[in-house]
Formats: sequence, C-alpha cells, structure tokens
Amino acid sequence: MATRTIRFKLYALLSLPIVALIALWTFVTGYLVGDLFELRQATTLYDRVSAPAIALTTEMQNERKFSAAALSKSGSQPEELSEVRERTDKAVSEFRTRVTSLEATSIIGPELDASIKQVMGEVGRLRAIRRDVDGRVSSRLQAVQAFSRITDTIYRLQDKLVTVPEIGLYQQAIGLQRIAHARDLMSREDSLISSAVLAGALTHDEYEAIEVIAPNRWLLFSEGMAVLDGELRGPFEELLSSPRHGRITEFEKQIIETSRLPRDRGSWQAAAAEVGGEMDQLLITRAKLLNDRADDAAGGIIAKIIIAGGLGLAAILGAMILSARLGRGLAEELGSLRLAALDLAEARLPQVVERLRKGESVNVETEAPPIPTTGTTLEITDVGRAFSTVQRTAVEAAVGEARLRQGFNRVFRNLARRNQSLVQRQLVQLDSMQRKTTQPEALEDLYRLDHLTTRMRRQSEGLVILSGATAGRTWRTPVSLMDVVRAAVAEVEDYQRIVVPPLPEARLTGSATADVTHLLAELLENATVFSPPTTPVNVRGETVGRGYVLEIEDRGLGLQDMEREGINERLATPPEFDVADSEQLGLFVVSQLAARHGIKVTLSRSPFGGTTAVVLIPRTVLAEPETQEASAVRALE
Repeated sequence: MATRTIRFKLYALLSLPIVALIALWTFVTGYLVGDLFELRQATTLYDRVSAPAIALTTEMQNERKFSAAALSKSGSQPEELSEVRERTDKAVSEFRTRVTSLEATSIIGPELDASIKQVMGEVGRLRAIRRDVDGRVSSRLQAVQAFSRITDTIYRLQDKLVTVPEIGLYQQAIGLQRIAHARDLMSREDSLISSAVLAGALTHDEYEAIEVIAPNRWLLFSEGMAVLDGELRGPFEELLSSPRHGRITEFEKQIIETSRLPRDRGSWQAAAAEVGGEMDQLLITRAKLLNDRADDAAGGIIAKIIIAGGLGLAAILGAMILSARLGRGLAEELGSLRLAALDLAEARLPQVVERLRKGESVNVETEAPPIPTTGTTLEITDVGRAFSTVQRTAVEAAVGEARLRQGFNRVFRNLARRNQSLVQRQLVQLDSMQRKTTQPEALEDLYRLDHLTTRMRRQSEGLVILSGATAGRTWRTPVSLMDVVRAAVAEVEDYQRIVVPPLPEARLTGSATADVTHLLAELLENATVFSPPTTPVNVRGETVGRGYVLEIEDRGLGLQDMEREGINERLATPPEFDVADSEQLGLFVVSQLAARHGIKVTLSRSPFGGTTAVVLIPRTVLAEPETQEASAVRALE
C-alpha cells in the first residue's frame, strides 16, 4: 500500500461512519433508545425507590400524629404508638431492602444515591426522636418538626426520581409531587391540631407553625392542579370542592384568624382522617396511572426503534467494517510509536542521565539508536524520525552538560586545592611568628590574622566540597566534640558572640572531624550574620538515644514558615549543585556534609523569635568513650 497522509486516513475512517451514524443510528440511539431506557428506568425507580418511599412517608406521617398525641396526654405511652412504630420500622426495612437491591443499584446514579443516603441518615435519627418523645423531652411542635425533616428529605428524593424524558409525563409527575407534598403539610397540621385538641389548646409556636403551613399547602395544591391533565386532575378537583375538604379549609382559616382552636374541635379529626385517607388513595392510583402511561410510551418507542434500526442497519454495518479495517492499521502504527516514545521518555533517557550523574561514560551511538518505524502513514513515519532526532540531541546535550559539569568540578577542585596549600602554609608561618613574638600588641594582630586565615581555609574547603571531593584534613584518632565545637567557633568572624558552655563528653571519629567542624562553622556563621550584633549565639549539646544533639540558637528575626520548610527539605535531601544558586553555597555545603555522614540538620523557630539549628550526630560518627587509663595518660602528656 502506498504511503498516505494521516488526514487522508482519518477522512476515510470517519466519513462514512459519520454520515451513516449521524443520519440513522445516532437518531435511533440518541433519541429513541435513550428515551426508552429513561422510561424503563423511571418505571424501575418507581417500583424500587418511589413506591417504598411513599409507603415510608405514610407511616412517618402516622407516627408523627400519634407521637404528638402521646405528648398531649399524661401517663405512659399508648399501645397504639408501639404498633405504629412497628409499622414504621417495617416500612424502613422495606425501603432499605428495595433501594439496595441489585436492580436498583444498577440504575441509581451518584446524585440519586446521595439523596437516598440523606434519607437513610435522617431515618437513623428515629431512635433519638422516639427517645425524646418517650422521655417527654420534646414538645409537640418539636416532635412534629423532627418527623417532618424526615418526610422533607423523602420528598426531595421524590423530586429527583422524576426522570422521564417525555415532557408531558414529566409535567404530570411534577404536579403529583406538588399535591403529595401538600398532603404531607395537611398531615402536619393534623398532627398539631389533633394533639392540641387533646391538650385543650394550641401553643403560640404551634399557631405560628400552622399560620405558615396552611398557605403553603394551598399554594402547593394550586400549583400541582394547574399542570395535571383532566384525567389526573378530575378526582382531586372533586375532592377539593367537596364539603368535607371545605370543613378542613374553614378550620384552618378560623385558627389563623383567631389564634386558637375552633369551638367544634372534634369535627377536625374526623374530617382530616376522611380527607387524608381519600387523598392518599388518589395519590396511589394516579401514580399507578402515570406509570402505566410511561409503559405505553415505551412500547411506542420500541416500534420506532425497530423501523429506524432496520432501515439503517446495512449502511451502518458497511461503515463499521471499513472503519474497523482502517482504524486497526492506524492504531497499530500509533501504538508502536507510542511504545517507542514511552520507552524513550520513561526508561532510556532517565537511565542515560543517571549514568552521567554517576560519572560513567556514555556512547551516544549505542544509547540513542534510531526509533524503528514500520508504518505506512507519512506523518507517523515523520514523527518517528523526529523522535529519533530529539533522542540523539537530548543524549548529546546530556553528555555535553555532564562533561561541562565535570570540567567545572575539576576547576573548583584545582583552585581550591591550591588555595588550601597556600592557606595552610600561611597558617604554619603565622604559628611560627606567634611563637617568636612576645609583644602583646603584635601577638594580638597575629592572632587576628590567624583567625582570618582559618576562615579563608574554610572557604577553600567549601569549594572542594562543591566539586564533590573531600576537604582534605583528616585525623587518625577520635577528637573530643568540645574541641570540634571550639574549632568551628574559631572559623567564625564574630566568634566573640558565640557562647559555648561545657558540653557532655563525646568524641567524633577522626574521619568525620573535619567535615563536622566545617558543618558547624557554616551554621555558626549563619547564626551570627542573621542576628543583631549585640545578641549572643548559644550552643547547647546533649546525648540522646540516637546519638548526640547540638543546638545552635540565634536571636534574629527568624525565617518565614514556608522558607524554613524549603530549607529543611533541601537539608534533608541535598539537591544537585546549581551554579546559578550561588547565594546559598553554605546551605549546599551543609547538606552535602550532613548527607555524607548521615547527620540530620533541621531548622526550627527559636523561643526568642530567631532560628534554632538542630544537628543530630548519629552514633556511627561517634567514637567509643575514652577509658580512664587513656585519659590519665593523655593528661600526663
């Protein structure tokens, strides 16, 4: 096959499927099949979620009424309340069983699942609500409101269950939801008024609650009735225009206008029970009728699917076969290129860079072979060649950078070694001059010059450390940690401010003495530089379980939390030296020396507002304690 462009193959791959699928199958699946599934889903949701939720609401309403009545009576709880609670518990169990069934969980989405969990969470408060009712901790209004919070959660769940795609069915379902919610508001009124009849009067809070509930109930009834069609609305209109519902409305108006129960108190309970029962039955039958309509609509959609699917099947199959052939070839080419690119980016180049960092030699020809391209698509072949070029360029750049870095390191090391030699000779000369001089003023000047030269030696050692080599100074025998601290203090310009009390006895191994001295000198230098010249820098030390801890505390302005965290991270994980970051050479030197001997350096906030550098020297760097015999011999010497 001749080499083709990727545009040609994509057009050939997508032209026929787009025409066929958009013209035929997209119409079928996008509208008809989607509507069918949504209607079937709505039916399943009604059976598995909505129906048990309605039953649970009814039982909650009954228990709400009986609980309010129980709070209006003195003495023990009536037996009827226990029976109502048993029915409520059964409704809760049935609701939980249905919503957690396999059929329900397979169609419940995240939003609906969250609403179901909210319902179960509110239902979980039943035990506390009942306990408050039994203990007469709650008032009638509080009990009614507690149960109403549960039913409100159920109604919010019911609102999300209205998912039918057909706009007419959707409007009818919303109308029924409004009427059902109005029925719940009437049940709340019934609970408050019936219990108040038993007690003999309404409380002020109960009156205010009824004053809010009644208008909302009328509004929900009117909104629900406005969207229902004649078949669904007719029975409700008959009930709402009946004398029995008129008595309910008249009672509500009397209570709102007079702020007290009407004289004919006994008529309310009978009217409310009669109207409530009829409305519950109407809601059940109307919901069943609406569900049957959804099933009928689904049957019509199935017929449309069969007709449209049969007409477009041949074209769709042909398009899919051609798309599969072209797509398979293109996918294989892109897959091979993808694997080669991933291998380059995730394996080969990182390995080359790691080897270069370790100082190993790398052969560009061996490590950067051309990426094989066996495809027939022109653009993919070009991309493969471009990856090969990029790979070779990257490896050559990495090799060049490694050589440049090695060259810089050699320059640093050579210059530092030369400076070290000169500074060491200067120190020897100064020591000789100090021994020969007896004049105090000249001796003081020589001491000052000796101190300055010691600092110069530390700077030279810092350059050696930057180059990756060791400082050069070594001790064959262990050295007292107190002497190490004093040597570090001597390398600091403002050494007079450093306060070093006697430290607990400890000794460093000879191989670590020079590095630890340099590390402490850098930290002491920072403490004196970044604190007022009139404040002291305190050094403390103690033996701990994991080794020996030295604390260097200054009384400066301290560091910001983010800045201190960044420095601690660099101290814990020494970064690769960056020539551009020359302002923090001391920090880099400290991190390198600490990593070399397993020392942990951490900066923290000082109680005085400054910074405390905590240096944990591990036991591997500490020498064994000096024996009494050796100490005595050394004292005699």
